Amino acid sequence: MSAAPPSTAPRPWYAGVTGYEWLVLAIASAGWVFDTFEGQIFNITRGQMLAEILGAGATKEAISRWGDIFLGVFLVGGTFGGIFFGWLGDRWGRRPTMIVTILMYSIFSGLTFFATDLFQVGVLRFLVAMGVGGEWAVAAALVAEVFPKHARAHASGIFHGTSILGTWLAALAGLAVGAHWRYAYLIGVVPALLILWVRASVKEPESWQHAKAKAATGEGAKLGSFRDLLLHPVWGRRAILGMLLAAVGLGSFWGVTVAGQDLAKEMLLKTGATPQAAAEQAKFAYGIVQAVGGGCGLLAFGPICVRLGRRRTFILMQLAALVIVPVTCFLPSNYNTLLVLLPVYGFFTLSMHAGFAIYFPELFPNHLRSTGTGFCFNGGRLLAASMLLFSGWLKSQPGMALPVAVTILSLVFVLGVIVTLFLPETKDQPLPE
Repeated sequence: MSAAPPSTAPRPWYAGVTGYEWLVLAIASAGWVFDTFEGQIFNITRGQMLAEILGAGATKEAISRWGDIFLGVFLVGGTFGGIFFGWLGDRWGRRPTMIVTILMYSIFSGLTFFATDLFQVGVLRFLVAMGVGGEWAVAAALVAEVFPKHARAHASGIFHGTSILGTWLAALAGLAVGAHWRYAYLIGVVPALLILWVRASVKEPESWQHAKAKAATGEGAKLGSFRDLLLHPVWGRRAILGMLLAAVGLGSFWGVTVAGQDLAKEMLLKTGATPQAAAEQAKFAYGIVQAVGGGCGLLAFGPICVRLGRRRTFILMQLAALVIVPVTCFLPSNYNTLLVLLPVYGFFTLSMHAGFAIYFPELFPNHLRSTGTGFCFNGGRLLAASMLLFSGWLKSQPGMALPVAVTILSLVFVLGVIVTLFLPETKDQPLPE
């Protein structure tokens, strides 16, 4: 009898993934969870924080204005940190750079407990953001380099998707401390313990070690050269377009996605809730309910882009966001209906962020991977800061209804679709050497 033909059934994406590769994913994801916590804890506690620090001047308008200013400061800090530490990740190595960034955002988050004036808050948010932006750039490059090609998109999507755990942690911390906002920032010291895990477990990727060895002998390109990144006809074009795509995602996040909390609060106030009750329920609506949909969107981006390709998935999600935003803004007539729509709102407005962790490391060669990834994602933060300021201005205009303002801001997804059309497809391709 002839032997049975070999099975042609496709293997699951995780087939052949080693224990060390899973360990790297776990460590990178843990760092990113607390990255997200550091950003979201301010969004959730800023009302109580600014009311206390502003004192007698804590009007609704002042709290909103200073809240948007500090979010802008956070975006700028993330820009500088992401670009600097992304460059350092190529020059110095992935592991030591990850250690420094985790330590940086942990320490300055904890010091926020002692903040007593606006200047201190601004400086601390800037320094926390530097660590947050830098950790993401290095961790995204590390995951892409360690995992095999067939599992890279799924692993990178999971890495970024775990950010939803950071959002939930921030929401739970905000609910637990209530008006005692200072204690929520002490939790941000916990990730400093990750440093022990990183030092003991993470090895430099072979691709980076090879690039370093070639650069040392003069046979290869210089590690982390911004000149090579920005003036090269291929890498420079990808860096600028990637930065614009990240700006759309980050700008829409701060202008549109986080507005789910404000939409919920406004709906609750309209239906007779007290300001305190509305604020607490809105935290739950945004930080838990909407975040469930956002987390599903982040986790779904990887499998979808494996089937459809990176570019098609970015376009699909942004077009869907253009539809769901006005639906969520204008359709609900009560709080329960809004709660049903918020997870869908979160799914489509947030999902493309996982694509950045998948796509950006695939655009650049070994000697520029961390630098290019950091430049795209965190350069996008700087551009997004202007979107945040515009968002604050638009929402504060006399007679401007919040649903109208959020819908106008969502038009930035049109720009994202256009930018995506000019970027290359990297599906099923090896990382550039």
